[in-house]
Amino acid sequence: MDYYLVIPIHNEEAFLTSTLDSILDQSLLPKKAILVNDNSTDATEAIIDSYLKKSAIFQKLNVVSSIQHMPGSKVINAFNRGLETLDDAYDFIVKLDADIILPHDYFESISTHFRRDTSIGICGGFIYEQTEYGQWELSHPMDKEHIRGAFKAYSKTCFKAIGGLKNVMGWDTVDELLATYNGFSLHTDSTLKIKHLRPTGNAYNINAKRLQGKAMYTMRYGFMITCIASIKMASKNNSIKSFWNNMAGYINATQSNTPYIVSEEEGSYIRTLRWRNIKTKIFA
Repeated sequence: MDYYLVIPIHNEEAFLTSTLDSILDQSLLPKKAILVNDNSTDATEAIIDSYLKKSAIFQKLNVVSSIQHMPGSKVINAFNRGLETLDDAYDFIVKLDADIILPHDYFESISTHFRRDTSIGICGGFIYEQTEYGQWELSHPMDKEHIRGAFKAYSKTCFKAIGGLKNVMGWDTVDELLATYNGFSLHTDSTLKIKHLRPTGNAYNINAKRLQGKAMYTMRYGFMITCIASIKMASKNNSIKSFWNNMAGYINATQSNTPYIVSEEEGSYIRTLRWRNIKTKIFA
């Protein structure tokens, strides 16, 4: 199967070489890998330029946005700029981070999953992060069906059906909800172990970490589901502060009439799905 990669990149000089080497090492190479250099101020562009000479699959696009490493808007804005340079001659498309190392057969395996089951809309492996003792350990949400935003692969039909990626925090949740709303399934392959070189959220500032509640509002979760999801998140992070940050973000979004990112019908589906999952876990 043919596929494209779009890689938003901002000040990744420490990790980018490892990521691009793992792409070149793939048993199934992409047709194109768009390297979107988003306002980098370190040696990122020089590294990109060196890889343009190594392989014709790499193409560079320089864009200018905020220097802050904010989740959601910054990365998806860069992704969408890269997407604009591509045609529709692909079977699946991948949003990839620039701080990961992929196994050799990663995209060949992803291609196999899409080819064998056309109902799969989004596919991916599992993230591993290195401990202080040098061991690589699984780092994944409690929901094993969730595909991490660092390496999401979308079938073309699914990507078109969900209208691409939403330019907001929470984009890597709403995409999956809209995929299932449109009749697609999600698939995770636990044999595909991706090394994540920078732990999630380490580069985010304090304001970015308080946007999750706002995202839940824009996805039409409603107050009770937001409250339950925030309790779950606080418990997982062992941080009561994250609960209050989430709820403050939700309330502020409510008071400011922040625009929703899903329709009323999609929101109703999302709430029904969330309540079903909550009840399943309670009575399991």
